[in-house]
Order: sequence, then C-alpha cells, then structure tokens
Amino acid sequence: MERTLAIIKPDAVERRLAGKILQRIEDAGFQIRAMRRVHLSRKDAEGFYAVHRERPFFASLTTFMSSGPAVVLVLEAPDAIKKWRTLMGATDPAKADAGTLRKEFAQSIERNATHGSDAPETAAFEIGYFFAGIELM
Repeated sequence: MERTLAIIKPDAVERRLAGKILQRIEDAGFQIRAMRRVHLSRKDAEGFYAVHRERPFFASLTTFMSSGPAVVLVLEAPDAIKKWRTLMGATDPAKADAGTLRKEFAQSIERNATHGSDAPETAAFEIGYFFAGIELM
C-alpha cells in the first residue's frame, strides 16, 4: 500500500465540487486515511510550494492557493501516487484525458481543481506538511 497527498483546491471548493470529487476518489478504490478543510495563509502556501519558488508562476499559485478553503487528504491504495495522478489528469485541463477530474472540473491550468504528490519523497513531505504529528488511521 502507498499513500499520497491530495488537495481539492480552492476553485473546486468554491464551486461546491468537493463532494463529487470525494465520491470519485472513493469510487476509484482509495481509502481516505485523513482529511481536513484548511484555509492556507499566503505564508503557508509559500511553504508548501517552496520547491517552485523560482518559477514564474509561484506568486500567482500561492495567491490562488491562499484565496479560499481547500480540502487536504491522505489517500491510500496500491500504487496510490500514480493512480491519483491518473485520476486527476494532466495539469492543463485542455490536455487532460476524458473522464479525469481536471477534464471535468478544472477551469484553467492554474485553477485545475486538484493537486497530487508526484513521488514518494514528495508525498512524505506533503503529508507531513498538513498532518504533522497526527497518527493516520
């Protein structure tokens, strides 16, 4: 079994899509091991996305991620990282496969409804960022 972090981003929460996305997560066979609704401060968003600090989209990304509530989750399944990234679809919804979350729910490359860890090391950091000191069920 593997764990990954998933985020239902502020754009999806604002549009009341969290329930639909959670249903798709469960229908895909993931176990939700932890879940919290958060409203990141700009500083929290900058800490979470620090790996992108030098990228041109860093300021707009952290502004967006601190713009409203989001739902953070720890998902568990065999090959969870790959499985979740497949369910999400490509970052750019115009390039996402039909039936993926981003194809169905994203508005743009930045307002793309969901986030997911891209590697085991990233998942460990990201899970710890939101669930530090919490025993996961």
